[in-house]
Amino acid sequence: MANNLIPAADPDRLETWAKYHKRLCDTCQATCCQLPVEIKLDDLIRLGILDDFARDEPLKNLAKQLKKQGVIEHFNQKKELFTITRLANNDCYFLDTKTRRCTVYTNRPNTCRNHPQIGPRPNFCAYRPK
Repeated sequence: MANNLIPAADPDRLETWAKYHKRLCDTCQATCCQLPVEIKLDDLIRLGILDDFARDEPLKNLAKQLKKQGVIEHFNQKKELFTITRLANNDCYFLDTKTRRCTVYTNRPNTCRNHPQIGPRPNFCAYRPK
């Protein structure tokens, strides 16, 4: 009988990532939610963190405000990308620590919506069983 267990991935070693299929998410620790997440202004508006009037503000000023609030940890002005804050254990700011599920799933950023089709290793994920 074949062993169907998938070993735990090391998020920093892409060769350890598992071929993605939807059922993996149900038994995973949400390792993808520990990777840095870069988002755009539209994502921040969809999340309800900023409103449409933010479009008129310089992104650098918004980044300063969001860093102060603890929502973002970095802003890349050249690419106009914000990096969502991760907690001390590397969990995403929006990950529920008990359920290991996204608290903003319906409004999640495009980066998350497109993972793992787009990412460091397309169609693979850093699966770690619960």
